[in-house]
Amino acid sequence: MLKVNIVCVGKIKEGYLREACAEYVKRLSRFCKTEIREIAEGKNLNEEAEGILRAAKGYKIALCVEGTELSSPALAERLKALTDRGEEITFIIGSSCGLADCVKSAADLKLSFSQMTFPHQLMRVILLEQVYRSFMLNAGSEYHK
Repeated sequence: MLKVNIVCVGKIKEGYLREACAEYVKRLSRFCKTEIREIAEGKNLNEEAEGILRAAKGYKIALCVEGTELSSPALAERLKALTDRGEEITFIIGSSCGLADCVKSAADLKLSFSQMTFPHQLMRVILLEQVYRSFMLNAGSEYHK
């Protein structure tokens, strides 16, 4: 079964965000094995980068504002191509300070969800929803409408 990893810095403190993440991980279980790996916040981005790079496996997608913006259908197409190749996928979400340049350089894709800034804890929920939406689109579901 395909494996989708989310490597992120810090823990989610709010219960409602943890519940939302758990719901999307449950929904995704019919399509892939989803693992969330929380990296401890460091004193600086380079310290966080060490943990991120150790945890990131397969095709790495770093979420950063300067990345490529994709529509939901375009993200679904990208994930389908990776799935068809049997690639393990790792999404990377940095801390509130962002990601170190070495993490961005190690990524196969830098992805931006918007030019806006989102709290990194909320971004986890948004990412999980979009990954779920991608799988539903690829399955021909009406979920995306």
